[in-house]
Amino acid sequence: MVGWLDLDGDERVLDAGCGTGRVTQRLLERLPRGRVVALDGSPSMIERARERLGEDRVGYVVADLMEPLPVEGPVDAILSTATFHWVPDHDVLFRNLADVLRPGGQLAAQCGGAGNIASVEAAVNDLGYSFGGNKTFATPEQTRARLEAAGFGPIDVWLHDEPTPIPAEDFEAFLETVCLGGLVDAMSAPERAAFAREVAIRMPGPAIDYVRLNIRARKRDPRP
Repeated sequence: MVGWLDLDGDERVLDAGCGTGRVTQRLLERLPRGRVVALDGSPSMIERARERLGEDRVGYVVADLMEPLPVEGPVDAILSTATFHWVPDHDVLFRNLADVLRPGGQLAAQCGGAGNIASVEAAVNDLGYSFGGNKTFATPEQTRARLEAAGFGPIDVWLHDEPTPIPAEDFEAFLETVCLGGLVDAMSAPERAAFAREVAIRMPGPAIDYVRLNIRARKRDPRP
């Protein structure tokens, strides 16, 4: 992912959804004379990123990608990993990103795409539950249209399958903590474990059928 960005090493790059800063750390290595803006919607994640990365050449922002981003001045590039599918409105998302990106600046992102965790969703539906609208798994065609409307071009966007086996002894815990997310937050600990067990029983095996949506684009430069 970090390798998708064409960098000279002195740019200012926004990591949109930095989490604990694991990918941000690799990004910093590509920017020996540059800076990173580490942004996440979770204050606790920002604190964990700060513990990992420190203060040298990194600025930290707690912000919602559905709102105008409080980032001073335009950035040269934006990187995002495993974040965009948590944003309910991608039209708003891409407009907000374009607003803080300089003309000609790069966007490189990967998130869940159309068909992602379909077997998990089928099992959840079979139990009478639904993920509802708290995840957006878009197609390349939808994403291209939204990026173009937000002022991006050229655009390269595609899907790839990434089936991921999980050790059988860890599968139910993985489902509970990673895949079922907000669906089980209001349940008690025993209820969450029981629900994850029922989902696991209804799945073909201890594996997650991930589908990745990959994005490489530049913000259009209106100058001739």
